[in-house]
Order: sequence, then structure tokens, then C-alpha cells
Amino acid sequence: MSTPDEVEVYDTTLRDGAQLEGISLTVDDKLRIAEQLDWLGVHYIEGGWPGANPKDDEFFQRAKTELKLETSTLVAFGSTRRKLGKVDSDDTLRHLVEADTSTVCIVGKCWDYHVEQALETTLDEGVAMVADSVEFLTRSGRAVMFDAEHFFDGYKRNPEFSLRVLEAAAERGAATLVLCDTNGGALPHEVESAVTEVVAHLGDDVRVGVHLHDDAGCGVANALAGVRGGATQVQGTINGYGERTGNCNLTSIIPNLTLKMGVRTIPPERLERLTPVSHHIAELVNMPLNPQQPYVGASAFAHKAGLHVSAIVRRPDAYEHVKPDAVGNGTRFVVSELAGKSTLQLKANEIGIELDGPTLNQVIDTLKTLEHEGYHFEAADGSLELLMRRAGGWEHDFFRVESFRVITDESDGRAFTTEATMKVHVGGERLVRTAEGNGPVNALDRALRAAIGSHYPALEHVHLVDYKVRVLDTQKGTGAVTRVLLDSTNGDRSWSTIGVSENIIEASWQALADSIVYGLLHS
Repeated sequence: MSTPDEVEVYDTTLRDGAQLEGISLTVDDKLRIAEQLDWLGVHYIEGGWPGANPKDDEFFQRAKTELKLETSTLVAFGSTRRKLGKVDSDDTLRHLVEADTSTVCIVGKCWDYHVEQALETTLDEGVAMVADSVEFLTRSGRAVMFDAEHFFDGYKRNPEFSLRVLEAAAERGAATLVLCDTNGGALPHEVESAVTEVVAHLGDDVRVGVHLHDDAGCGVANALAGVRGGATQVQGTINGYGERTGNCNLTSIIPNLTLKMGVRTIPPERLERLTPVSHHIAELVNMPLNPQQPYVGASAFAHKAGLHVSAIVRRPDAYEHVKPDAVGNGTRFVVSELAGKSTLQLKANEIGIELDGPTLNQVIDTLKTLEHEGYHFEAADGSLELLMRRAGGWEHDFFRVESFRVITDESDGRAFTTEATMKVHVGGERLVRTAEGNGPVNALDRALRAAIGSHYPALEHVHLVDYKVRVLDTQKGTGAVTRVLLDSTNGDRSWSTIGVSENIIEASWQALADSIVYGLLHS
């Protein structure tokens, strides 16, 4: 079987992705994620399991009026009828119809071991559960997709039964049969071989898809292998979210298929939306995006000082496997004390500032001095940009801090309370604001925002996502120099800032002030 020219992208982030430990989506979150997926251009968005919980019920109700999909089709997910049950009285099938989506996807057992041991029924009844359910839903006017659960395990043990299940679904009207590696333990050569055989067996009358998990670290590779075997639909999640180790990652699969294998997926003009959608959804699920994630990670096209940087100036394709802007990302030059003049010049060009030779030399000397003191600008792109801008003569006029004070109080055995007072000049005014917080950094952040927030509404969208402290000379105990790194975001871009001091509050303030200034600069 030859590789298909086009593959449907079926996103399961709203159901499978939400099963990742640490993710808890509200209905509003799900609606916003669906909007992002539609903007990206995926073919199908699996909205959830109607009837399984009140949240999914509310989602499908609100989707009817609030979700205006332009490119994607919303899908309701469920299962086959119960064993020895009747389709007309089955609650799961009824909820699928009531969800009022044009397309539904149901999951059914395709491994004889599960039918006999988990369902405790006969193989004939296992086939009938699938056949009856597909027929009922197609008679109800729905386009039906069938997820063949544990297909690859079942196909190894009893291929005859697994094919019987697929045949029954196809004969009763299933439009797409999706072969699922539910345990996530299959390997690419096994997936390609099985898909090739299934496609040849079923012929051209039914579409075959694949649904892969990443328990063996092969989710993306297995998806590509499935397409090589003839699959014309891939189910996965944005950023690989999913239970256990996750599902196959669509942010890798889509560009691999499109850019590497020449297979059409999402509309080509929307491929550059991949990185912003990945980052936006990471914010919505409140999970930090892995910077090393292929294609969309902050470090995916980052180059550190050395031979790579000088070579990439001459030939970018020498060290970048695709053009970063093809997926909405960009080349980034990471600067540390190892940086030479050419590296800093590239960084200045990337930022969009002009630095002459003497100024570049000054920046290099400053970098080496500061990194010797404990700064780490490779991990603090926001502070680095501000340092370079200031070396070129720039000074921000957003606000000027006259002074601040932090008080931590504990009395009568009650919990500690922290209060910060900030005296700030902004917009020609001198303002004094006090705020309580969960520790000194939070109190300082709140006090500064209370002082300048009305002047800068964009600050509402700037918030911290991580706060890290490292002790640099542990032998000095509580008097040691500490390094503070803050990760911040405004929803569209993320940045890191740094502070170093023997006083942890001072180090935190350095990083916090840089974070706020950077956020206002790019608002």
C-alpha cells in the first residue's frame, strides 16, 4: 500500500488530553481550545463523552450556540451498547444522539482477551455489540467512526476476531475504522505491517485511521508508520497530552507528514499557526510547554555560541532541518559568557536593535562579569534583551520605583502574613500602594501592579508561571548568594528574567522588575 496523498487530522485533546494528570479543564477552557483547533484547521475535534459527566453535557449544549466552527467538525465520543443490551434503551447511545453532532465516534473491544476477560462475554456478542451500535447511530443520521480498542494487541493474538469486528462495523455503515494502540506498546514496524494488511483486506470502501499512545516512546513514529501503511486519518492531541505518558503528538505529526513526507494535513497556509496554537493551548490547560518539544518548543531552533552560530549565518539550513517560520517558530540565538561578537550581533538583529562595535564589546564584558557573579543569561532571554537595549542607550519610562518595604509578621501562633509597600512614580504621579501576598515576591508583585495597573491595562495579561531559586555557594548557608529565575507570559509570548544577590528578596525583585518591564515593552 502506498502512502496516501492526504490525511485527516482528528484531535482528541478535549477528551484524551484532559486525562493527563494535572489537567482539569473548565467548560470555558474546552470552548476556547476548540476555537484554537478550528483556527489551526484540524478536520475533527472530539468534544468529549456526553452523558459521562455534567461538564461534557454542558460543553455540547453551549457548543451549539457559542462555538462557530469554520473548518473543523465537532465529534461526540462514546462506546458501544452494553453486553446483551438493546440499542434502543442504551443510555450511552441515547446521549450520543442527543449531543446533536453530525459525527460520532464509538469505541469497542477488538481484542478477544478483553471481550472474554474484561467484558466476560462471548466473541459473537462482542462483534454484535459493535455492529448493533454502529447500525443504530447510522440510522439516527450520524456519520460514525469506530475506534477499535486494543487493536494491535488483539491482531497479534487473534487476527481473525479483530478483522471480524472491523468487518461488522464497516458493513453496518462505519465511515472510518480507527486502529487503536490503547496500551501504547506497539512499535513502528508492527503498526505499519498491521495497517497495510488491514487496508488491503478491507479495500477502498472504508477509511482506516490510527490512534496511538506514547507508552513506548513511539507515538509519533507509529503514527507516521500507520500513514505509510495506508491510514488516512491520524488521531492525536496537541502537545501530546494524554493519560500515562500521553498520546501521539499532533504538533510533531502534522509537520512531519506535511513537510517531510509530502502528505496534506491541515490547510498549508495554516501550518505557521502550529506554534502559537501549541503555546496558547498550553496556557489554557495551565501546563508549561516543554522548551525542547520538536517544532514548537522555545528551544526547537535555538543555537548557542560556537561554530553553529557562525555557520548558521552563512547557511541556515546547515543546522535547521526545516525553516522555523514554516511552523510559526523562529531561529533564536542563545547567549552566554561563551558568546562572541558575531553571536551578540545576531542576537541584536533578532531583537531589532543596532549596536556598534564598541557597544558590543561592552556588552560582552558585562555578560562575562555578570555570569561570573552568578547570572545565567542563557536561561533568561528577557533580562538579556533588556541588558542589550540598555547598553544601546535605551531606558524605560514605564515607572520609577522610589523605594519599597516588605514586612513579614507572625503573632499569637497564627500563620505568617506578608505585606509590601511600594512608592512609585508613574505618569507624573507619585503613588504609594500597599498589598498583602503569599510571601514577599507575591506581595511585591501585587503592590507594583496596584500602583501602575491603571496606567497599563496590558499588565493584566502578564503573569508569572514559574519561580525558581538556586543557592550558588552552599557553604555560606543562609548567607549564600541566590539566583532567582522567573518565567512569565502574556498569553502570546513567554520570557524568563533573572536576579542574583545575597538577599533573596533583592534577587527576586531584580527578576520581577525585569519581567514587568519586558512585558510592558512587548505589549
